[in-house]
Amino acid sequence: MLRRTCLTLAAATLMAGPVFADGHGYKKDIVDIAAGNDTFSTLVAAVTAADLVETLKGDGPFTVFAPTNEAFAALPEGTVENLLKPENKDQLVSILTYHVVPGKVMSGDLSDGMNAKTVQGGEVTIGTTGGVTVNGANVVQADIEASNGVIHVIDGVILPK
Repeated sequence: MLRRTCLTLAAATLMAGPVFADGHGYKKDIVDIAAGNDTFSTLVAAVTAADLVETLKGDGPFTVFAPTNEAFAALPEGTVENLLKPENKDQLVSILTYHVVPGKVMSGDLSDGMNAKTVQGGEVTIGTTGGVTVNGANVVQADIEASNGVIHVIDGVILPK
């Protein structure tokens, strides 16, 4: 009886493991985190349209300044819809890669006036006076760690020059 109880408990523990894996050492990648949060549905649609899903699921590490749906909605009417058209893919890729910095940059690594080179090739300027900003967009949530980098949520879409 004792042996059967121990075997049953061991089997139950092994089967429950995957259910509890999230939050116990397992981390999702940047795309999985964004796709699992309705706040980023526009960003996920844009990343998909730009064929950047596999790239952002890669090893990285990446630092992503992730605009919310509200940030995309604040763009002039029709902008998002226009960018999602296949003929505008290059422009969409440029904008999205401007939101990505190679390496894992945590909020504690940031300093006022710091410039960071983006995957797109341009630079973003970090501000830390009165809250953290990236090219004027406010960081509203920082340091969301992923298996392949970190996400900082921003309240604006930043555009390359």
